[in-house]
This record gives sequence, C-alpha cells and structure tokens, in this order.
Amino acid sequence: MMQKKIQLSEQEATLRQLLLDVSEYIGTLDGCSRPVLRFTGGWVRDKLLGTGSKDIDIGIDCMTGFKFGTLMNQYLEQPEAQAKYPKSVLGKLAKIAANPEKSKHLETVTTKIMGLEIDLVNLRKETYTEESRNPQMEFGTPEDDALRRDATVNALFYNLDKSEVEDLTGRGLEDMKRGVLKTPLSPYQTFKDDPLRVLRAVRFASRLGYRIDEEDEQAMGDGGIRDALKLKITRERVGIEVTKMLKGPNQHRALQLIDRLGLYHTIFTDFGSDSSDSAKTDSWRRAYDLARTFDLGDPTEDGSDRSMDVIKGMKGILLRNPEDVYHMWLLCAFVPWARVSPSASTKTKGKTSLTPAATAAREGIKTDNNTVKLVDNAAMHLDDIIQIKDTTVSESPSTTSPLKRKRDQTTRETQGMAIRQWGPSWRSSVMYAILTQITEAPTEDHPELLKNYATWLSTLKDLDLLEAYQLKPLITGDKLSKALEEKPGKWMSKALEIVIAWQIRNPDETNPDAAISEVMSRKKELGLA
Repeated sequence: MMQKKIQLSEQEATLRQLLLDVSEYIGTLDGCSRPVLRFTGGWVRDKLLGTGSKDIDIGIDCMTGFKFGTLMNQYLEQPEAQAKYPKSVLGKLAKIAANPEKSKHLETVTTKIMGLEIDLVNLRKETYTEESRNPQMEFGTPEDDALRRDATVNALFYNLDKSEVEDLTGRGLEDMKRGVLKTPLSPYQTFKDDPLRVLRAVRFASRLGYRIDEEDEQAMGDGGIRDALKLKITRERVGIEVTKMLKGPNQHRALQLIDRLGLYHTIFTDFGSDSSDSAKTDSWRRAYDLARTFDLGDPTEDGSDRSMDVIKGMKGILLRNPEDVYHMWLLCAFVPWARVSPSASTKTKGKTSLTPAATAAREGIKTDNNTVKLVDNAAMHLDDIIQIKDTTVSESPSTTSPLKRKRDQTTRETQGMAIRQWGPSWRSSVMYAILTQITEAPTEDHPELLKNYATWLSTLKDLDLLEAYQLKPLITGDKLSKALEEKPGKWMSKALEIVIAWQIRNPDETNPDAAISEVMSRKKELGLA
C-alpha cells in the first residue's frame, strides 16, 4: 500500500541533517552556492510503498558528486562538525572518475554513511546518439533529471530542505496509486535511446506487481526496439537484468512479459549460432506456469487438489532452499532450447561441445561458468532422466522376498549410479525435465505426467538414494591396489566405481571384503587379468 508521506528512520533523519549541515557550510565558502539536495529515484518509490531501502541516490543541483563529497569531508574536519558528528559517520569516498566511454562525464561518488549505501551525483540532462546507450551528459535542472528516468514512479524526489516529495513529471504519484509503469517521455524514444530500459521495465513490473502502460508495451515489442536491444546493449548488462528478474519476486510475471512481448529470442539467444530461432516458445507458458505452482503453490492448470498434493511431495525433494528455487526459474528460461540440435557453427572439433541451451546461457546472458554448467548438465541428461523415470514407473510392483530383494538391488544400482552421473545438481536437472515434458504434453491437462515423476522420486527417497552422488568408497585406492596386488593405474577409477555400485546394491554392508571380492571377480573387465 502506498504511503501518503515519507517517514524517515532515525538513520535517514541523521543523514538528512548531516547533508543539510554540509550544504549550509558549502554556502559559506567563497565561490560556492548553497546546493539544494534531494533523495532521488528508487529510494523515494520504496519509502512510499513502505518497503524502505538501504541504497540512497542524492541529487545535487549545482556541483558534481565528487566535489560535494570532498567538501563534506572538509566540513567534518571543522570543530563544530566534530562535536556534532563522530568521524566514523562518513565512510571512505569512492571516486568514479569522468570517463566519456562509460558515460561518467560528470564525476560521481559512492560512499557508506551509517550503514547506508550513498551515491552522490549531480542532477543531469542526457543526450543520446543512435549508436550507443551511453549518453552525453551535462548539468540539468530537477525537471531534466526527472524526465530522463525510465519510469515516472522512479522519477520522484524527496527535497531535503522542504521534507516533501516532488513529482516533477506530474504523474509519478498517480501512476504509483494506479500501479502503472509508464515512461516520463515518449516510450518509443525512451526505449530507443536506451533499450536496457525495456528489461528494466519488465523487472520493475514483475517486482512491483505493476502493469505496463499500453503504449509502453507496444513500444517494448516493436521490432526496431528489439534490434536496438541487440545492437546497443552488451550481453553482460542483459544478464545482470535477467538475473535480478529470476531472483524475484514474481519471476513468473517477468517470463510472461518476455514471452508476450516477443523478447525471448532477443534475450535468451546465441547470436553466433544458426540455430537461435529454433528455440520454440509456443508452449513455454506451460513451463513458467508450472514453475510458479512449484514455487508458490498456485493452482495447476487442471485445478485439481490431487495435482497440488503431488507437487507438494515433489517440491520437498527438489526445491529444498532458495537456491534450488532460483535454479528452477533459471532453467525454466532455457526450456525452449531443450530440443534444439547443435548447429555446425557451435561444434568444436576434438572438444566436448556445450549443449545449445548452455551456449545460449553463456552467450545470451553471459552468465558465470557454474551456471553454464548447471544448464548444460540439465540439457545433456534430459533424455536419460526421462528414460529412467519411465522405466521405474512402468515396472511391476515387487512381490515375494527373493525376487523383491534382487529387483531392489538392481533398481538401487541403476538409479544410484545415474544420480552419481548427473551429479550434485541432479535435482535441478530433474526439474528441467519436468518443465520440458510439460511443454511437450499433448494437452494442457498433465496430472498423469506429474504423478509419474512423483512416483519415481518417491522410489528414490524410499531407496535412500537422494544423496547417492555424495557416496564415498568403503576402501581407498591404495588399499584396493594392495588387496589386488596390482600397481596403481588407470584401472583404479573404474574399480572404485565397481565398489560404489556394490555399496549401492548392499546399503547395509560395512565390511569392504565383499566389495574387494567383487572387484577381484571383474579383474578381466579392468584389464588386469
């Protein structure tokens, strides 16, 4: 709910008074005018929404942030300031030097004051060129600074002198009341000047739960704007925005907007591949709808309580913590790539190539190596996971004791060794398989598919195999080498896998002698006979 007036915390009130004292001090110096200071942007929005923020941008009307920061340090050296404020109030100023290529034409400063992250920056006016999203900047009025921003709700100021909110676009407060995201100026020109604002609009709409203005939506989906997003914005910047979206809140809304606005192939893509357009998004909605159900417990498409009970059981196994949830949403973004075949341009002679999904993650959003590996493992093991799941649920129930034990041993080994092959991220890989198969189901109704996954996961849990990837051999390689009277060599890694397989078949055995006997009986297989 939107607040009618901003209430400063004790920290914020002290910061306000400090800044006003600095402003008064600067006004007494020769050649200096007293600056008017404002808290700007996201902090004002969040305070009005009642959420608060530890990050505060401070707009200065007549000097650079670095000059103001320098004079603030100077003020704190004065006896009256030291009597009023402890030296620890001001952190170490971090100067960002003027750099035309990085659009820092006017020096700004970042610092930390009383635990608050502070950016000191002059009010500015921006001029863009066709080739770059990095603008030419100059000193501007408060109105100039408000109108250059990406949304009216992000263009609100808090005037420190007056202790009141300023809405210089004339519609920021009204848009906030209505829950609307709208650019201060023409949306087409706003997005063309800086196409990254398209992704920021998606992120803020999902985070705030706002709807995007209809005219803005039309501009965001324009082909020329999509082309500008490809040409002007580095993939690293795209990745930063996407990561923020996928960490929430409301990841479903973000992916839904990307889908509806036709932005998928502009974001999750590999421009160097000739198979980029092969990623199909026709039924991708099913994947992000189901991901929301797993995450938040929202009803499934068929609306049945039975499906919800099934999902709750699987969620307890697959989504143990916030990181698992983030990985689910991340992998959901690459479900359209699941069935794309590697193109000739992405195959590397003599090397193991990444799956197309992992390549899209690496090239499209420039994600880190661990995330690329997560996506690669999920896509690479997709068919294997589906096959093992299908085999498990299709087998007849065990019956009498000898047959049951033999079957359980075989099942344990097959499933356990598979989980070891899939590795620590196997849960995320299974989640990817579920989301992929949902998009491939012949109809929207999918309770049987979910039930089959639940049956399989329940089997893994009953067999105590959920952590099979962590299992250590009962015997070390050196001891195994001595027991077999063989020199250490390449055979040892395979031999230790035989030991692990024996342990999985015989979970209650702790004596390594039987495992050693198993290895000895298979010496020929190891090339030792």
